[in-house]
Amino acid sequence: TRAVRDGDDYVINGQKIWNSNAHRSDWMFLLARTDPDAPKHKGITFFLTPTNAPGWSCRPLINMAGLHLFNETYFEDLRIPAKNIVGEENRGWYVGAALLDFERSGIGTSATARRAIEDLVGYAREQGNGKSENGNGNGNGAEHSRVKHALADLAVSTEVGRLISYRVASMQSKGEVPNAEASMAKVYLTELTHRIYNAGVTVMGLYGPLTPESAKRSRLRGAFWMNYMVS
Repeated sequence: TRAVRDGDDYVINGQKIWNSNAHRSDWMFLLARTDPDAPKHKGITFFLTPTNAPGWSCRPLINMAGLHLFNETYFEDLRIPAKNIVGEENRGWYVGAALLDFERSGIGTSATARRAIEDLVGYAREQGNGKSENGNGNGNGAEHSRVKHALADLAVSTEVGRLISYRVASMQSKGEVPNAEASMAKVYLTELTHRIYNAGVTVMGLYGPLTPESAKRSRLRGAFWMNYMVS
C-alpha cells in the first residue's frame, strides 16, 4: 500500500486484510509506504482516515462459523490530508509498534474470561452431581469431580490473566512502555480464551455447539459456541 504526497494530501492505493469490524467503523488507521527506497521498518507512515471517504471500500470476510468479524479494505486514489498523520512521516512503524504495547493489556479479555467462568460454574451447579439435563443420570460422581477440577484450574488461570493485565496497566500509569509484558498478556489471554470456551462446549455436551438462534435448546445464550468458534 503506497501513499504519494500531492499538495496538502496523500493519495493512497492498495489494500489491507483482516480489518476487525471495519464494516461498523467510522474511522480506521492504516500504515502505508511513503518512501519505497527505505528499509523495511522505515519509510512507512501512520494515517487516520474516515471510512466514508471517496476511494475507501470494504469487502466482508465471513469465517467458517458464518460470523462477520473481519474484512478486506481497499484504497483507490484515497485522499487523506497530511494533517491526519500520526507521529512523523516515514516513522509510522514505530507508532504502530507502540500502539500494540498499549492495546494488548488484555483487561477486557480477562474480564470476559472471568464472566465466562462464572457463567459456566453456575451452569455446572444447576446440572447437579454429574447428571444429564434430562435427569437420566448419564453422568457420575467421578465425571463431576473431573469437571470441578477443570473449572477450578481455569478459574485460577483466569485470575493469573487478570493480574498480568493489571501489571501492564500499572506500567502504563507510571509512564513506562510495557513491551514484553503486553506481548505476554496477549499470548496468555488468547490461549486462555480458547481453553475456557473449549471447556464450555465440552461441559455442555451436545448443547454446547448450538447457536444462539436455537433459543429453546442453546445454553447460556449460545455465547460459548460463538466465542469458541471465534477463538
